[in-house]
Amino acid sequence: MITIRPANATDHDAIWAIIEPVIQAGDTYMYAPDSSREQMLTIWFMPGKASYVAEVDGQILGTFFMLANQPGLGAHVANAGYMVHPDARGRGLAKAMCLFSLTEARRLGFKAMQFNAVVSTNTVAVKLWERCGFAIIGTVPNAYQHQTLGLVDTYVMYQWLGK
Repeated sequence: MITIRPANATDHDAIWAIIEPVIQAGDTYMYAPDSSREQMLTIWFMPGKASYVAEVDGQILGTFFMLANQPGLGAHVANAGYMVHPDARGRGLAKAMCLFSLTEARRLGFKAMQFNAVVSTNTVAVKLWERCGFAIIGTVPNAYQHQTLGLVDTYVMYQWLGK
């Protein structure tokens, strides 16, 4: 069973154990593959950002953050980013975190959620986000420097949540 809860400082080691291999692969996130633990945890826990972990049998295997996509007049649109430890992929963690975040976004008063840069070659994620109700609303050509494929497109994905 997957349990999702707010992250705290005692989770930093487990969160870094997820973030490090994901960013080092250089195929899904804009973060530099050689980003340090300190840099990434500062980003993951920056003020205004809600961070969460997903546990299976008490072991943290996934993490995500959520925040307003823009300040002020754009603050009604949430943004989120999800990571699953490579050894735990295919177990439903990303879907569970996404669905939880959509419910949490509604609870927090957000009217929509937008992913700003989904790497087009990350087809597993693109298909999952579409199954979770997101639509591709734009393509940014050559916006991502994939570590093995070179320049690839990113997608802006969006879902209206509000009433």
